[in-house]
Amino acid sequence: MTVITVATVGFREVHPLSDIGKVFTIFLIITSMGIFIYSISLITTAIVDGELKNYFKDFRTNAEIKKMENHVIVCGYGRNGKQAVEELVRYNQPFVIIEQTREVIKESEVNSGMHFIEGDATIDATLIKAGIKSAKAVITALPIDADNLFVVLSARSLNPNLIIISRGANDSSEKKLKIAGATNVVLPEKVGGAHMATLVLKPDVVEFLRNISVYESSSVNLEEVFCKDMPEIFHNKTLAELDIRNKTGANIVGFKTNDGEYIINPLSETRMLADAKLFVLGTPEQIIKMKELFKTEL
Repeated sequence: MTVITVATVGFREVHPLSDIGKVFTIFLIITSMGIFIYSISLITTAIVDGELKNYFKDFRTNAEIKKMENHVIVCGYGRNGKQAVEELVRYNQPFVIIEQTREVIKESEVNSGMHFIEGDATIDATLIKAGIKSAKAVITALPIDADNLFVVLSARSLNPNLIIISRGANDSSEKKLKIAGATNVVLPEKVGGAHMATLVLKPDVVEFLRNISVYESSSVNLEEVFCKDMPEIFHNKTLAELDIRNKTGANIVGFKTNDGEYIINPLSETRMLADAKLFVLGTPEQIIKMKELFKTEL
């Protein structure tokens, strides 16, 4: 009866129990209490370990991803994936990371502003969850070329207008990835080897190029300007008529034609057509002056 009272299950039996019945009832109550306490400990552990917190965090992350547009999806958060994310952060470009290894996600989630999706990027449902239909680009940096090929095929079929950048291991993979729909293929080993050779043959050229940055915080910036974003007053004008060098101090060092051809050091009679693009080199102050020039001429 003492056990019954402490367990708050009642103060008397419906009918008198035998000694064996009483022992069985005591054992049943103690066992039930153990199960109850164990259940409470599981719930407490889930809360302490962050499982419940992770559930709400995933729910919030998925809701935010659904609202994203013109973002970049990075498939794989290995060495190449991390480097890609660092560049996107510098440009304040919104992105979503798809990573299959939970430990990698846990180690990286301490960084604020990073949206992770745990899953296999080769599966269409995972890409859809990452918002591929409203995304601007996909960077697939998975370690296995076959997986990158699957991602490229899936991404291109789900969003035909995507910019798809894929990692590749060799020249044969590059051809297959481009046939599958990749916009560009990067071969890290090939690029690394060429860079090392250039450091031996033309070290000063490499150092010079290293001082030219695409970041506004650098002392010398390389900026791209879409002709279609210029005011109409500049459309169909020649570089000589724009006179950017004398007005701002910045230099037009490159030009991309409507056909996708790149021209280094374009001639002064080159005209600004709708789908063309300018590559301008200058200090941050000169780049700002150039942007202000386009605004003031409206």
